[in-house]
Amino acid sequence: MTAIEASAGRGTVWRLAGALHRRPRLRLTLLLTAPLLWLAVLYLGSLAVLFVSAFWTTNSFTSQVVKVWSTDNFHELLTTPVYRQVILRSIGVALAVTVVCAVIAFPLAFYTARVARPKWRPLLVVAILTPLWASYLVKVYAWRLILSEGGLADWMLKPFGAAGPGYGLPATVLTLTYLWLPYMILPIHTALEQLPANLLDASADLGAKSWRTFRSVVLPMVLPSVAAGSIFTFSLSLGDYITVQIVGGKTQLIGNVVYSNIELNLPMAAALGTVPVVVIVVYLLAMRRTGALSSL
Repeated sequence: MTAIEASAGRGTVWRLAGALHRRPRLRLTLLLTAPLLWLAVLYLGSLAVLFVSAFWTTNSFTSQVVKVWSTDNFHELLTTPVYRQVILRSIGVALAVTVVCAVIAFPLAFYTARVARPKWRPLLVVAILTPLWASYLVKVYAWRLILSEGGLADWMLKPFGAAGPGYGLPATVLTLTYLWLPYMILPIHTALEQLPANLLDASADLGAKSWRTFRSVVLPMVLPSVAAGSIFTFSLSLGDYITVQIVGGKTQLIGNVVYSNIELNLPMAAALGTVPVVVIVVYLLAMRRTGALSSL
């Protein structure tokens, strides 16, 4: 390449950079084009295919998918008691995990953000994040060993004349709570860390007791962060299908029912798969009113 060609190339680059600098909207559009295309084609496109295939049917003799439009799958979801029970049970498990996570996370986050010495707070946050570094399956199978007959849970409760919960719905809630608890602790920790100390001092100076300070000052300011954490715990629990297979015993949730229907009845599996999507969208709209989305 000659010096003239190199100079011309640099000039073109500088002109292009200058044009982008003068047009911030064009620069933003070019930056967002690739990720938006990825989102539209792969994510939203797959959801569209899922929704469309839920209106197809299956040949009862060959189990082949028949691309004939029908609402039979959704009618069966609404009218079959087993499917209704599975859907309600799945939503109940997701809500239970969210509530338990919030109850456990708040005192832990308060300690790490307001009570612990400042030099120890980063280490405590790292300790909270440490379980996320381990494999999902390793953690679930570890809980399977803990909850098994004669396992650690039985050994710890035996002196009190009790036994572990074994496998089933309580084991599923307990394991999911352990898995998603850090996602609840971190938003609450951040909100409590940013809470101005002078508000707590002013509340105490005005004669408010600890509970009144918590209810009137702390909770309203931290509630959006609790709602933000609940988005993670609720959605992750609602869509999980591996944990319930490992520690759930005979319990059936939406995820593993979808998994079991993929080979036998793909349109019904697609119809079941739309249920968590709709529930999560409704949940996000409800949480949006609390300001949770801005706390993510």
